[in-house]
Amino acid sequence: MARVLIVDDSPTEMYKLTDWLEQHGHQVIKANNGADGVALARQEKPDVVLMDIVMPGMNGFQATRQLSKDPETCNIPVVVVTTKDQETDRIWATRQGAKAFLTKPVDEAALLSIVDHVLQV
Repeated sequence: MARVLIVDDSPTEMYKLTDWLEQHGHQVIKANNGADGVALARQEKPDVVLMDIVMPGMNGFQATRQLSKDPETCNIPVVVVTTKDQETDRIWATRQGAKAFLTKPVDEAALLSIVDHVLQV
């Protein structure tokens, strides 16, 4: 299965997403802020990144932009997972390089479906 990097500052979200992914055979790597997420993505080369937007320091939009512009990480699909659900947030996430967008609270089936989808593209 896939190696998934979760970048989220919420321990509750981190626990829930990790549990779902590991139950379905995925390996999870964790970062609790954007800067650490970018560094881990460069170091670990995960198959997919689940990126929160609202985090201290470097936010998810900034981290997604860095990953999509870096030749080392530009081929790693980023899925934005956030409470921000305005159409402008979706457009901005796509412009930063996100391949998909999920709104919290996330449904387990939707999460797994999106992860499978971006891995096949």
